[in-house]
Amino acid sequence: MSTFDYDLFVIGGGSGGVRAGRVAAESGARVALAEEFRMGGTCVIRGCVPKKLMVFASKFGPATGEARDWGWDMGDGTFDWSKFRPNLHAELSRLENIYRTNLARPGTDIYDARATLTDAHTVALSNGQSYTAKHILVATGGRPFIPDLPGAEMGITSNEVFNLDRLPKKILIVGGGYIACEFACILNGLGAHVTQWHRGPQVLRGFDDEVRGHIAELMLAQGIDLRVGVSPRALERCDDGRIRVIGSDDHKVVVDEVLWATGRKPNSDGLGLEDLGVEIGERGEVVVDDYSQTAVPSIYAIGDVTDRINLTPVAIREGAAFVETVFKGNPTKPDHEMVASAVFTQPEYGTVGLTEEDARAQEPIDVYTATFRPMQKSFIDRQEKALFKLVVSQVSQRVLGCHIVADGAGEMIQLAAVAVKMGATKADFDAAVAVHPTMAEEIVLMKSPTRSD
Repeated sequence: MSTFDYDLFVIGGGSGGVRAGRVAAESGARVALAEEFRMGGTCVIRGCVPKKLMVFASKFGPATGEARDWGWDMGDGTFDWSKFRPNLHAELSRLENIYRTNLARPGTDIYDARATLTDAHTVALSNGQSYTAKHILVATGGRPFIPDLPGAEMGITSNEVFNLDRLPKKILIVGGGYIACEFACILNGLGAHVTQWHRGPQVLRGFDDEVRGHIAELMLAQGIDLRVGVSPRALERCDDGRIRVIGSDDHKVVVDEVLWATGRKPNSDGLGLEDLGVEIGERGEVVVDDYSQTAVPSIYAIGDVTDRINLTPVAIREGAAFVETVFKGNPTKPDHEMVASAVFTQPEYGTVGLTEEDARAQEPIDVYTATFRPMQKSFIDRQEKALFKLVVSQVSQRVLGCHIVADGAGEMIQLAAVAVKMGATKADFDAAVAVHPTMAEEIVLMKSPTRSD
């Protein structure tokens, strides 16, 4: 009989930790999980889900203007944050209850407390309780990074933006990653005057360069005051309560809110990991092997705290692979190749595989692109353009990367990812009959390369 209280103790109630805990319990393991805030983690409570609901809400404002051009008799309308916010939080509570119920159903013990490690098999909770476990899984996710500069505490992060009492009339968003660009589009769509500062030369570092430029142009055309090569130097409180921000170029703006979207860090501090011999990387990430095991054999880690691919579906896959490896005797490495993702700017950006730059560094390639005004935009003389792009190996003719910037790109890229993951060639794409009239048909109609090595 085991001398441990549990076979598995999971620290963190996000999507990855909950999946691992639930599946392990369903396999017969004795499982406990501790979460210090709310079940569901960043994605459900303060990330993907509330953000996507705000994306939906933000599209109706611009759509009213387009509806008039289509012939509808529409008023201007105003957005009522006080009506939207309670509905948003009611939906988050509903989802949290689903997570909690699904986790508890197979017999998982849930502790609403902060957990730290005191040795390789012991977890201490903030409520004073302590438990032992044969295996410990760290799934504590990440947290927003706030730069160290005067007045930085006046700003908010993506954690707090969903809890604002009122929407700001003017906001400065600091950062150029996907979170910054998504919230710039969301708040602009909801009627705020949005300024965005990014210290780098272009937004969305790490994504395809052509796409980055295309999205930046679209954001500017929507009225977002996007400025690159500038970052805040200091924040000051004005007499009227607003915030004055002094830029690195001495440019000043006065806004109602400042949103720090300057990246995220693995949430590994204060868990006691280093004292036990768990290796922590330069960014605070928990270092693991291909099977998510740390340098301490009984301790594993998955999700954003490992800083591998920081996406919810990846954390879920890592959690499932951990259970297969540890509890089902089937050593399984999580698959981190050809992972599709979407950036919910407006329009969206869906991507899978290699960027043009990464592919070209690997081998000779052909690049196929199509940039055009979609039918529903050209009819009302909107200048917004969609972008479709395939990156193809000259040698094997495999599609190495697919990039789409268009309304619904997140939906389209999920289906394209199946083909790219299977190793489809450009000829396979060409052989598919187009669905007409759609935007998506462009992905099978690009016959000649626009660029070749």
